[in-house]
Amino acid sequence: MQQVFKKNLMKQKVTAVFDIGKTNKKFFLFDKKFKEVYKEYASFDEIEDEDGYPTEDINALQNWIKKVFHKNLKSDKFNVEAINFSTYGASFVHLDENGEILTPLYNYTKEIDQDIVDEFYKKYGPELEFTRTTGSPKSGLLNSGMQLYWIKKTKPKIFKKIKYSLHLPQYLSYIFSGIPISEYTSIGCHTSLWNYETKDYHNWVYEERINTILPPIVSTETSINMNYNGTRIKVGAGIHDSSSALLPYVRSVKKPFVLVSTGTWSIALNPFSDVPLTTEETEAGCINYMRINGKPVKSSRLFLGNEYKLQVAKLTKKFNVDKDYHKTVEFDYDAYFEIIKDFHYCFKWKSFSDKNMPTKTSYSYNTFEHAYHQLMIELVQLQVESIKRIANTYDIDRLYVDGGFTDNDLYIKLLSHYLRGMKLRTTKASLGSALGAAIAISDAKLNSKFLKKNYALKKHVPFIIK
Repeated sequence: MQQVFKKNLMKQKVTAVFDIGKTNKKFFLFDKKFKEVYKEYASFDEIEDEDGYPTEDINALQNWIKKVFHKNLKSDKFNVEAINFSTYGASFVHLDENGEILTPLYNYTKEIDQDIVDEFYKKYGPELEFTRTTGSPKSGLLNSGMQLYWIKKTKPKIFKKIKYSLHLPQYLSYIFSGIPISEYTSIGCHTSLWNYETKDYHNWVYEERINTILPPIVSTETSINMNYNGTRIKVGAGIHDSSSALLPYVRSVKKPFVLVSTGTWSIALNPFSDVPLTTEETEAGCINYMRINGKPVKSSRLFLGNEYKLQVAKLTKKFNVDKDYHKTVEFDYDAYFEIIKDFHYCFKWKSFSDKNMPTKTSYSYNTFEHAYHQLMIELVQLQVESIKRIANTYDIDRLYVDGGFTDNDLYIKLLSHYLRGMKLRTTKASLGSALGAAIAISDAKLNSKFLKKNYALKKHVPFIIK
């Protein structure tokens, strides 16, 4: 027994985090100072739901999580003291009374019958007022609450079998703890479930008795002390990845700021506006996320990464370049000014509509570089609009950017140029939401130097206009 104790003392104490994105699944170990000491990545082929629509392979994900965690639990190098989970939102795992999964993990891009949507808003609208109070524009299954309504109306036999519906972060927590819970950041992120004015579930949740299958809400900072396979471990409640990415900034930066978290979605977050959305903001497409203390975070979304991927694929094919060639293109001052001196919009978007876009994509450039510069100018202009929707950039002069686009030279230089009055900082892309999840279940206090030490904070200045 003494030998086991001494062996454990020699191990490095760490917190484990599973950071689950739509594409990449990541596992991290962080030390007491939140330094990454181990990481592991995976991805899985999608499967099809009962309608043939692509969706997450929840069984493959679950098996990978257990395998990776058990391996590290037995490690001779690390002593895992805690585990937490950060995942994408708009995701429900529906369990029966035996804890068995009843449905696929439905893809939030899956469309639902318009008749059901119309019926919902006729009963619980008007739509604009509903959107304003819930911070959730009509978005089909991207509103996870709508998924529950959809299942109740179209799959009543399955709905009757549901004992608990858990958002994905809380389901991953459930795998380890066996305790079903709900959590504020998952409940509050564009779900259509939460009324930000009453600070409670919206009336429709009670009228449809959806509340009966939603477990009690606990704080994001909640942890459960477990004896897991003979090891004493603290299991976190899980957290929505956007709220998780925001947490280290809120804890370490005292002056007002906007965070743009980039990836498949580009989410502009203003945690310093704690009033409900106005009608005007709602009409402009703004939404609410939620801080771990239950306060709203005024936000705007842009399907930037998805659109970028689609358009770059087309350009790659047209100009017959390597699929990764776009990663090598750096900002060219002359190309930029050649484009803007007689600027016109060229790209028709596939992921969303924009008032300026033409009826079809058309440009006269004969090089990939020029076409790519045009693409990035148009996308960054949309990004700037998205930021200004949720923040007066004259009042808030700090802008942080994390995620995949921090490595995109054109994106950063153009953003800095168009928002010259703001101090632009980028942080290391891979750790944002994972590190937030580790911090959420720790008692550590963060100081103003935290981002610089842990996030590879980098300052950017606008390019000089010739």
